[in-house]
Amino acid sequence: MSEPLSPDTIVIIKSTAPALQKHGVEITTRMYQRLFVDPEIKALFDMAAQDSGEQPKRLAAAILAFAQNADKLDALKPAIERIAARHVATHIKPEHYPAVANALLPAIKDVLGDAVDDTVLNAWGEAYWFLADVLKGREATLYAEAA
Repeated sequence: MSEPLSPDTIVIIKSTAPALQKHGVEITTRMYQRLFVDPEIKALFDMAAQDSGEQPKRLAAAILAFAQNADKLDALKPAIERIAARHVATHIKPEHYPAVANALLPAIKDVLGDAVDDTVLNAWGEAYWFLADVLKGREATLYAEAA
């Protein structure tokens, strides 16, 4: 299990919730544009859900929920279960997580510009890897159960 989020990170993440509510779909759309430069990563995704805009909306909602509940992670357990199950169904592996981080964090900066400084990006980096570790742990269990 990963280290818990620091109190400072929780405060920063929660403070970004209004910006995520306003710009979340724009951020996730930009993230997928960055992510899909890799054809192998792109092949893992349901492009119909991308083209319809549903996947960017779902991810934006999940990120917003995380920001709003960074101090109440138990509230996120049902969403974590759904995401982990979906990742296993679509063959997402631990080695895919760095590509998402390398697309998401710059996408936040692309969309929010000067409103985001290194402190905010570093907090989101910590939060991303915390949540990635939670998901990877749950996914490992699901993969093992399916084997």
